[in-house]
Amino acid sequence: MQLLKEKVLNEGIVLSNQVLKVDSFLNHQMDPVLMKEVGKEFKRLFADQSIDRVLTIESSGIAPGIMTALELEVPLIFARKQKSLTLREDIFVEKVYSFTKQETNEITVSRKFIQPGERVLIVDDFLANGEAAFGLARIVEQAGAEVAGIGIVIEKAFQPGGRLLKEAGYRVESLVRVAALDNGMVTFAE
Repeated sequence: MQLLKEKVLNEGIVLSNQVLKVDSFLNHQMDPVLMKEVGKEFKRLFADQSIDRVLTIESSGIAPGIMTALELEVPLIFARKQKSLTLREDIFVEKVYSFTKQETNEITVSRKFIQPGERVLIVDDFLANGEAAFGLARIVEQAGAEVAGIGIVIEKAFQPGGRLLKEAGYRVESLVRVAALDNGMVTFAE
């Protein structure tokens, strides 16, 4: 996706050979025009799938998730990381380790929002080791639903997440794949 590549090159900041900061357009301040295009691209990539809903994780996945759900005309669910007074019973719970934050969170989704037999598209902002995507996929499968695919805005292809998800049988579509973050520079894969 050329527009996204340009944003990464022009506004992304390489903090280390493992960390790319994109807070000016994706996960702090958001570029709504870019997010709209992200939604359209995921709709195009998964056009061969019948999708009942989109699932993401709070908070950085919400913008690409809602725009994808809007394009697909289906609901968006976001897994909560924070405990909620209104979400205590009848929930799916999974533990997910965040590479960026170096912490483990329990994520929760209300059981009433994913039904057996539904086809769910998982969307997230980043893919590194695959922990968030695997956690969301486990929730979908606990519900008796099916993962229709996994849409990633930026994949760090030098980390194993994409490979591990594909080896587990999931279809992964990444809009941008980063091959390396060396010497303050972003190198794209393929």
